[in-house]
Amino acid sequence: MATNNIKGKKLVIVESPTKQRTISKILGSDYLVRSSFGHVRDLPSHDMGVDIAHGFKPTYQPVERAKKLIKELEAAAKNASEIYLATDPDREGEAIAWHLVELLKLPKDRYQRIYFHEITPAAIKESFAHARKIDENLVNAQQARRILDRIVGYKLSPLLWKKITSGLSAGRVQSVAVRLLTERAKEIKEFQEQPYWTLKAQFEKAGAQPLFWARLLKWDGKNVEQTKTYHLFAEDYKVKNTVFDKPETLAPVSTLLRQGPCTVAKIEKKEVKQKPKPPFITSSMQQDAYNKLGFPSQKTMMTAQHLYEGIEIAGQTVGLITYMRTDSFNVSKLLQEQTHKFIAEKYGAAYAPAHAPVYKSKVKGAQEAHESIHPTDVRRTPQSIKQYLTADQYKLYELIWLRFVASQMADAVFNTVTVDITAGTNEKCVMRAGGRTVKFPGYLSVYKDEDDNENEETALLPELAEGDALTLKEIATKDHKTTPPPYYNEASLIKTLEKHGIGRPSTYAPTIKTILDRKYIARQPKSNKLVATELGMTVTESLKDFFKEIMDLSYTAGVEEKLDEVAEGGQKWVDLLNEFYGPFQKELEEADKGMRRPEAKQTDEKCPVCGKPMLLKTSRFGQYLVCSDAPNCKGKINLGKEGEKIMPEKTDEICDKCGSPMVIRTGRRGKFLACSAYPKCKNTYSIDAEGHKVASAGPIVTNRVCDKCGKKLVLRSSKRGYFLGCSGYPKCRNIVTVSDEEVTQIKAAAQPQEKA
Repeated sequence: MATNNIKGKKLVIVESPTKQRTISKILGSDYLVRSSFGHVRDLPSHDMGVDIAHGFKPTYQPVERAKKLIKELEAAAKNASEIYLATDPDREGEAIAWHLVELLKLPKDRYQRIYFHEITPAAIKESFAHARKIDENLVNAQQARRILDRIVGYKLSPLLWKKITSGLSAGRVQSVAVRLLTERAKEIKEFQEQPYWTLKAQFEKAGAQPLFWARLLKWDGKNVEQTKTYHLFAEDYKVKNTVFDKPETLAPVSTLLRQGPCTVAKIEKKEVKQKPKPPFITSSMQQDAYNKLGFPSQKTMMTAQHLYEGIEIAGQTVGLITYMRTDSFNVSKLLQEQTHKFIAEKYGAAYAPAHAPVYKSKVKGAQEAHESIHPTDVRRTPQSIKQYLTADQYKLYELIWLRFVASQMADAVFNTVTVDITAGTNEKCVMRAGGRTVKFPGYLSVYKDEDDNENEETALLPELAEGDALTLKEIATKDHKTTPPPYYNEASLIKTLEKHGIGRPSTYAPTIKTILDRKYIARQPKSNKLVATELGMTVTESLKDFFKEIMDLSYTAGVEEKLDEVAEGGQKWVDLLNEFYGPFQKELEEADKGMRRPEAKQTDEKCPVCGKPMLLKTSRFGQYLVCSDAPNCKGKINLGKEGEKIMPEKTDEICDKCGSPMVIRTGRRGKFLACSAYPKCKNTYSIDAEGHKVASAGPIVTNRVCDKCGKKLVLRSSKRGYFLGCSGYPKCRNIVTVSDEEVTQIKAAAQPQEKA
């Protein structure tokens, strides 16, 4: 970064390179816009970094990628006439701005904090008029969350290693999310389905069409439909059935209907209005993107980030949507006025309500100062910019645009009619038919949900009047079974987390990704249902017995509310941590004494080495079978996702170290060639897609040299993937990132050789 071009300019620091490019074009040559590339400082990666005894004092360190960057930003800040910190408009963004102030050693009179909910010229220029200093309450709330989660992770993880298996980890919000799935699996397993029967009848009015169906509503003075409520771990689940639990119990109903007379007893007609749903917030966007587009939450947030930060449209970089981490339904008055005019022009004056709709947030702890997720300019229709967007960007932008426009439109209006029919001379049997027709579509002409489509399924009724005689044409009975609560998918899990106030908008997608990566839950291939794994269930059962508060929904939600109080200045962050840590420390001590390692389950499988029974065990990599005589016998069989055995595949290869046959085995990183004499011989090789030997499974020496010490770089792998590391390790710890294409080229060029 050349400092001679900086002097006298106004420095604006954002946290994203894409935002840097977009905002640079908006602000022009008087401003120098630079990116922090996300977080610049954090707690240390290999140490808790929190001094609990001295008021939970954190020790922050610059993140690795920021070390060089900070020097460049220091030079820019030194020569700039003014400094503006323009990180995201949430607690995390406020914390990043604070860390920048600390690292760059900026005195209060040298910087201003600005923020905006959309990246448009008007919003950015307006933000300078409302510049302020760092909000320490927001920073403290973010600090408290980070420290709280660090303490839970660093204290619980070693306990799980000791009591269950090595490599496990736990988190405050993640553990509760896993418990939701674990409890749901138990509820489904324990659910006892019950049969029930329903009845409907088809009637005709003489000289009138059409024929129509009515369902049985009451029998012998009682409503026949029942809704039984099950009080489950996360929410009340309602199971619908009827009082008729056997087919023969419907016989008296059929007899009475056939005997008649069947008469129209009551008709009720009314006009019903249906309001549109509010504009998207983070959770509802993730749910709709999953249900309508099939996008996982992580993909939704990544795509929304691109739309927010700016897309090249006809030579101009434009931020298309507002900030995508929000729990507020607010819309600016200016945009509401623009949208009202747009709706009137495009759809007609009747579709534009006289007063802009107001939506009150039902989300616990919603930040009402924020904006909802909506287009920055409603006139920028999805079709008009389709050519500039990727397929995913277009789909998500269209979804956001349609939802927002619909939220600002007039209500849909329906004409409804309800008809009650009696059989016999009294009201022992009451049937009901209903019809609904659209009087005015309103917002439904733009945006519909599945429940809107269901509501449109209406019965067509002839002209009827009270006292009309009807002729019975047909009786139909149907058997049903009560159904258990469904498995969660990403949309329903996020909905439940939001409903109970667990986590905040920025945490939903990372939480799901984390527990998937840890293999505490799994996504079923075809249905995309989320199910708790055996490992997830084991960890949950172990934790909930000793850490009742951490694993409790209401407690976790209560912590979020206290963090909100810190953000608003009503609670001291150190006091919050003190309230948490005392009871937590006692629970840790009790768990260390009382938690027992789960016993391995004995199976009917025989050890392939010694023939003794094998035990089923679970690790962070999944389930596997191990010989009951371990460690004396090394017999082991890996299991696939569905519990199937993964047995070594025979090959024609001969081990060049001991002469034994080579077999193809499956490990954490895929298939590889291994000596069948393992563990006596541990010779291994990588294989290509066709199963051919390509190189040693250990580090591959490349022709590239280390730019720090001059020694050759070798291809190594970790749980995060492949990288190039210096062969002079540990004296030289230089590493270089490498693309998937480069990895393929290195492997293809490598020859079998000794491990580096």
